[in-house]
Amino acid sequence: MARNAEKAMTALARFRQAQLEEGKVKERRPFLASECNELPKAEKWRRQIIGEISKKVAQIQNAGLGEFRIRDLNDEINKLLREKGHWEVRIRELGGPDYARIGPRMLDHEGKEVPGNRGYKYFGAAKDLPGVRELFEKEPLPPPRKTRAELMKSIDAEYYGYRDEDDGILEPLEQEHEKKVIAEAVEKWKMEREARLARGDEEEEEEVNIYAVDDESDEEGGKEKEGEEGQQKFIAHVPVPSQQEIEEALVRRKKMELLQKYASETLMAQSEEAKRLLGL
Repeated sequence: MARNAEKAMTALARFRQAQLEEGKVKERRPFLASECNELPKAEKWRRQIIGEISKKVAQIQNAGLGEFRIRDLNDEINKLLREKGHWEVRIRELGGPDYARIGPRMLDHEGKEVPGNRGYKYFGAAKDLPGVRELFEKEPLPPPRKTRAELMKSIDAEYYGYRDEDDGILEPLEQEHEKKVIAEAVEKWKMEREARLARGDEEEEEEVNIYAVDDESDEEGGKEKEGEEGQQKFIAHVPVPSQQEIEEALVRRKKMELLQKYASETLMAQSEEAKRLLGL
């Protein structure tokens, strides 16, 4: 009994008793906004919630509180924000102003909302917690696409493969492969020839001289010549010059080039005049 009497004499007990006597007992905020039917009280509870949010936002700025305490404070702030939204809806139902539309967004610049997270925000040091910082990192922008003119600047002979042999590696490999293919082709031809000889199907073939020239062809060059045995040897469709005629034409061409290179116009004119008088 003495213990209870001592408690009743403390300053807190006396202050509480004085409040009860004066009728100034602090009223608790309703758990549900729908339980409040008076507009002034609803606005008072909204202001009270805003004050609590401001205090907790100031506390969460301290990164030395520890990870668990920071996470708890951030959860409490988000819970108060949801509760403030309920009271704003209730105020609108009671005929008060629509704070969701006209009210200042005093907390938007302090909290960052993760996209697709249903309005959950992070405040102060909570934005630097492990696993949270990565949520706010923006993906790097894709590199700008090059225009057709910029793409054409990097196109050169190497793009089309004209310089593949300049590295000194491809050409020896091609030569080695070429020798191998030729050897295989020769070996295959020898095997086929031996097989034909073994079957007795080998026939003598006459070698045809594709460079043969018929000296007795006329100027039109379209007549056919036959040999002693009546076999067709060569058909000349155009007049073919002899070796001597080709050499004379080359000499004349060389003389004209030398004259054009070393002789003057006057000397060339005199030479042409002399040829004309001599009938050459």
